[in-house]
Amino acid sequence: MLSGDLCNTLAVGMVTLLLIQRKFYPYFWDDLMYYARVRRVGSAMMARMKRGVVTYLQCFELQARNIPEKPFIVFEEQTLTYRAVDARSNRFANVLKSHCGLKHGDVVALLMNNEADFICVWLGLCKLGCEVAFLNFNIKSQSLRHCLHSCGAKALVVGSDLIRCVEEVLLALTDAGLEVWVAAESSSHQSVGTLLDKLESASPEKPETDGPQPNLMNNFLFIFTSGTTGLPKAARISHIKAVMCMAFLRLCGARVCDRVYLTLPLYHMSASLLCIGGCIELGATCVLKRKFSASQFWKDCVKYEITVFQYIGELCRYLVNQPKTAEEVAHKVRLAAGSGLRADVWKEFLRRFGKIQIREAYGLTEASIGFVNYTDEIGPIGRASYFNKLNLPFEFLKCDPHTYEPIRTDTGHCIKVSKGQAGLLVAPVMFTNPFLGYAGDKAMSERKLLRDVFKSGDVYFNTGDLMLQDHRDFVYFKDRIGDTFRWKGENVSTTEVSEVLGCLDLLLDVSVYGVTVPGYEGRAGMAAVVLKDGHGLDGERLYSHLLHTLPPYAWPCFLRVQTCLDMTDTFKQQKGRLVQQGFSPDTVQQPLFFLDASQKTYSPLTAQLYDDMVSGKIRL
Repeated sequence: MLSGDLCNTLAVGMVTLLLIQRKFYPYFWDDLMYYARVRRVGSAMMARMKRGVVTYLQCFELQARNIPEKPFIVFEEQTLTYRAVDARSNRFANVLKSHCGLKHGDVVALLMNNEADFICVWLGLCKLGCEVAFLNFNIKSQSLRHCLHSCGAKALVVGSDLIRCVEEVLLALTDAGLEVWVAAESSSHQSVGTLLDKLESASPEKPETDGPQPNLMNNFLFIFTSGTTGLPKAARISHIKAVMCMAFLRLCGARVCDRVYLTLPLYHMSASLLCIGGCIELGATCVLKRKFSASQFWKDCVKYEITVFQYIGELCRYLVNQPKTAEEVAHKVRLAAGSGLRADVWKEFLRRFGKIQIREAYGLTEASIGFVNYTDEIGPIGRASYFNKLNLPFEFLKCDPHTYEPIRTDTGHCIKVSKGQAGLLVAPVMFTNPFLGYAGDKAMSERKLLRDVFKSGDVYFNTGDLMLQDHRDFVYFKDRIGDTFRWKGENVSTTEVSEVLGCLDLLLDVSVYGVTVPGYEGRAGMAAVVLKDGHGLDGERLYSHLLHTLPPYAWPCFLRVQTCLDMTDTFKQQKGRLVQQGFSPDTVQQPLFFLDASQKTYSPLTAQLYDDMVSGKIRL
């Protein structure tokens, strides 16, 4: 028995510790509980692996056996159970094997809109042991050929509504030996095979394959990302990366009983791996939409009894800018998980749409390093506490403010930034954070790696993103360095846009960059252009050229016409001053123009128009 004095002393000590914890470590229990959740998810993953359930596909097949009649995909008027998707993907696999001649190890590109058959074709190809390359359905002919070549695709499967997108290069593709198949019952192109007409007679059983058992470090997918090379890069996604992504929804607090609303394009990792994969891992139901509609969003949430949805920042901004409806407060949504949500939109979203738990996150296509803000703090993308670094180690490095290269000491090692300072996010390359590089681009792959960071021989992945860790250990996204910026939920390559604009014979030189616009996430595209002698700015011609060469989100919203471009001593474009000046007529002395979609041209940007854009009267 403890004496009364000892009990009192222990009680006082416990109270003192709790007071210290609340004052100096207020998020200790949040961090510890999230760490415990990550450990439980990891233990469950290891237990499945011991039973032979190693890959994304095997996780799906396990759920198809365990909960065969549970609705998996709800798409328009279709409701497909886990068993139905399994059987239909088996039929696709048999058709693709017997009629298309596809086999283990083949790379197959997939160009489809959001629909149930995107998932069925993808899983069918996985069952043959093929490596699938997801293509952006906004892609244009030049980028399409580049993507197919860079990933080494043997075949291309196209959705029936997208065959028009490949007509311009169809002959060149087939002449190069690429097989093209359309997910339709018939085709007007003799060189294109069809799949759906053969599907009903195909076996619903999984075909036999001769390939070896997959290695977790082997390539599973190719997902294309924009970058400084000017054209999309084929990022290799390993099996371990894909399986780790499947835990995202569970880590955010989703449950097996949830109905998850997905409007993001399936060619994005966030949709295919985090959301579809997350539903598979949970055994939940995904309500898939062909595309996002702000006016239909809350109506769908009520109609389909949605409890969870996935977002990007732009999506939430579109919702708060919509007129009020009865459905926006009559829904059952309790959780929203995603990335890119600005703090002001976040606050308005919560105020207007009810008690919805926001789980803001950060992640990358190429690597596994990521964050989840599992607290109710508005603004951060996650936490950087002791427990967070136990799961996936990371550091923030001091870098040169002009080149963004890490600053090194006399010994050649990098320097960590202090709390409150922006630093370059890096993470060690390891089993749980592999980097397989970009297909067909060894030089770019090597540039994403930092060596001898803290000791000789270590290797870190360079995210290219600037982060800030505050004194409470919250992490804030500050900026993306390099020649890529984000607009309307898509990454835009400045080099690609520059090359497209450079094809016009009226332009002598072009510099493309992103500028901030009040009220918008990301950066709007802007181009500083130098006209050739004897030419004026032909806005209508420029608009028409962009219409046929680039997706709309990549079009420059603003132009400034200059007599020359500033260069460095090594003949690199200096964009810092351009970015800083933005698109204000009061700041920029050169002629300014804006994308006038209603007139299909670029029109002069006046001070009044600028004020209307900044105030929100004119929407971009």
